[in-house]
Amino acid sequence: MAIQRTFAMLKPGVLQRRIVGDVIGRLERKGLNLIGLKVMTIPPLLATTHYAEHKGKSFYDKLIEYIISGPVVAMCVEGDEAVQLVRRIAGPTAVTESMPGTIRGDYCLHTNHNIIHASDSPESAERELKLFFHPQELVSWDDGNGAWF
Repeated sequence: MAIQRTFAMLKPGVLQRRIVGDVIGRLERKGLNLIGLKVMTIPPLLATTHYAEHKGKSFYDKLIEYIISGPVVAMCVEGDEAVQLVRRIAGPTAVTESMPGTIRGDYCLHTNHNIIHASDSPESAERELKLFFHPQELVSWDDGNGAWF
């Protein structure tokens, strides 16, 4: 298996609803390592750069408005096949397609107030991590429990 780093972000609704610990706990219980974590307010320029591939789509303006509306939790997650694992734990973006047991399936009612962003490919993860973290902010570690996951 390939150790990967991926970007995930808990959106403003997660902090407002006080469920940050629940959501992060799901990633940790899977065996993924949090190697970068910060609470921040996203400036508009960073938001538009991060979501540039969606510019011109019908939901773009509302997405930018939502993501800059309050603090987010930016994360770098590391582990075996981390990109796909985080996506699977998050569930499909469309709330109506997210099954119970996924983050979106358990916590989202409306797709436009989706509570988590997860990189969709290793290339996206690399680009997004560079937008949100400086290399010195990422701390890889091994707790010695890898054989148990």
